Parts: sequence; structure tokens; C-alpha cells
Amino acid sequence: MIKVNAHLHTPYSFSAFSSIEEALNMAVNEGISVVGINDFYTTEGYKEWNDGCKSRNLYPLFNIELIGLNIEDQKNGLRVNDPANPGRTYISGKGLKYPFVLHEPLADQLSSVLNESNAQVEAMYHKVNELLGDLKIGFSLDLEWIKSSLTKGMFRERHLAKALRIKVFEFYLNDEKKIKDCFSLLFNGKNLQSDISNYAGIENEIRANLLKSGGVAFVPETPAAFLPVETVCNIILAGGGIPTYPFLADDVKGGYTDFESNLVQVAEELTKRGFHSVEFISTRNDVQLLEKYAEYLYEQGFVITFGSEHNTPAMEPIELFARNGKPLTDRLMQINFDGACVIAAHQYLVSQGLNGYVDKEGKVDRTKREEFVKFGKELILKTIDHK
Repeated sequence: MIKVNAHLHTPYSFSAFSSIEEALNMAVNEGISVVGINDFYTTEGYKEWNDGCKSRNLYPLFNIELIGLNIEDQKNGLRVNDPANPGRTYISGKGLKYPFVLHEPLADQLSSVLNESNAQVEAMYHKVNELLGDLKIGFSLDLEWIKSSLTKGMFRERHLAKALRIKVFEFYLNDEKKIKDCFSLLFNGKNLQSDISNYAGIENEIRANLLKSGGVAFVPETPAAFLPVETVCNIILAGGGIPTYPFLADDVKGGYTDFESNLVQVAEELTKRGFHSVEFISTRNDVQLLEKYAEYLYEQGFVITFGSEHNTPAMEPIELFARNGKPLTDRLMQINFDGACVIAAHQYLVSQGLNGYVDKEGKVDRTKREEFVKFGKELILKTIDHK
């Protein structure tokens, strides 16, 4: 079975990987043949991804992730795929044109939301420095250092948490007691829970205690940070991609969001909203419940892919697993590969100036899915057989 990971973030947004090269080397070492870049708000990593895949005989998928807002869902208190914010909807675009081109006015709209996102985190950066000064910690963060050393154009709160963790460790020369005392002071008396060697855990605690709602450095997002869901889909279509709905699916208690709780209804509603492709971050989900959802959606004609994201500090395998490290079933792996084949065929055709699986208006003939699976499989095998 050909292994696929169709959703990977890189340092061009935020990532566990230090570089695209590290991500692709891991893919090779773990026997992954098809890999999809899927950064937030940006396609800046596409060339590096393409060239790195080409030199390793990996098949690249060119994707993007955006966050939209459905006002009607928000008014109705409907949680879609953000469990804490009704109406807020994460959307991926799969199989965009490479090289990527986006014309006005959509290019300006995409740039505007990226700038809004960066501005929000910069405002939190200033609040963190105010806290460091008020507590007389002895150092402050440097914005230009963060941008030049830790980011590639996008400034996210995870970058800010990482920067603070690095500077605390540097300032106290890795002295465990002093580091713990410092974080206790920053966290208003709350002790650090993570082991001192668990960088990912410490950065998550920084976010939870300082940067999330209720934290002293928290700055809420402005309405300008979110485009309407329809506009997000139009940007994806204009870029040649397939609008794709990322499922949260089951949580650790087996619960679902309001929108996703009824499998039959969510399949119907997604179709009404113009989604013919869905994805899952498989490590979130119980393997049996994941197969239940994926199998049903596949039977309804959806294109389905799985990924791991890697958009947190924690380094996990690129090979896909379900929750608690459970291997994906053969059926899940086949569904994932079929989905990757459709995306591969689609992005090849749109890059030639032709209609792909989804046309420019977002319309799909789902009966043609198998044709695209067959064509995409040929494209993928031609690339990876050169290994």
C-alpha cells in the first residue's frame, strides 16, 4: 500500500519541523510516498516543497489552510469544526495550481487576513514584553529576532510561545530551578507542569496561561481576521484548488461538534455548502469511529484524505496513525490513497490550464471520481517508481 500524508504544515506557517528538508527526509525514512504541504494562509513554501519532493522522488500535493466565518452559524451558536467558536470554520484547499497564482481582488483579501493575523500576535508580543518588564524578569523579547529566526512571513502565537521559552532557558543558563521559578512568576503563581525537557509541553503551557483567552497577554482577533466561508472557497477555487472540509470528528470522549454529530446530515449539509472533499487529522480520532465516518462519506462520493498537521511543537511520525498510535486499517489507507490520486490528477490538470475534478465554479460530477483516481495513480506511480 502506497503511504500518503496529505496535510503537513511547514515553518512557512508553524511546524514541528525545523525545515522543509527535515520533513521530507522524515517522509523518505518512514516510507511515505505522497506528501501534501498545507500551510496556513500562505503558498510561499511551494517551490521548496516541489524541488525537495522532486529530488527525493516523492509526489507533492499543493494545499493551503484558511479560516472562514459563517455568520449564520455564529448567530445560531453552531459549532462547526472549531469546538470553542461557533461559526468559525477551518477550510483546506487541496491540489492548487503550481506555480501558484492568485489575481486581484482575492489576492489582496488573502494578504489582508494574513496581515491581520500577524498584527494580532504582534499585539500579544507587546503585552508579553510589558509583563516581563512589570515583573522585572531581566530580559525582553526582540520582534526582529523572532521574525528572522523563527518565522518565514507568518507570525503565530506558537512562534511567540517558542520565543519566550527559548529566552527563559537562555537567560537562566538552563538552570532548572530558576527556569521553574520564572515560569511560576509569569503564570501568576501557577507552577510549571511539564518536565523541563519537554519543550512542546512548556510552550503549550505558555499559550494556555498567557496567550489564550483569560491570559494577561491575550488579544482577541478582530472581525477583519476572518473572511466569509464563501470568500475562502472562492480564493481556493481561483487558485485552482478543491475546497475541503477538515473534520474534527470524535474527541477523546467520543463527542462531536454540533455540525458533525449526525453523519447523514453532515454529509448532506456539506454537499449543499459546495464541499465535495473532506479530510481528517487521523491522530485525533478513534480508529473505528474514523473508519465509520470515512467509509460513509466515501460511499457518498466525497474525496477523502488524511494528514497529521505537525502544526504544534510536538514531533510525531509522518506515517499516519489513529488516536493512541493505532495503525490505520487497510481500508482507511486505501481511501486516503484514492483521495490523494484525485488531488494529484486535479492539480496536474489545472496546472495545464484545464478543468480538474472541481471546475472553476466549484461544481463536481462525483461519478467521475474513479476516472481521477486512475489517472492520479498513474501520475503518482510514474514519480515514485524512479526511487
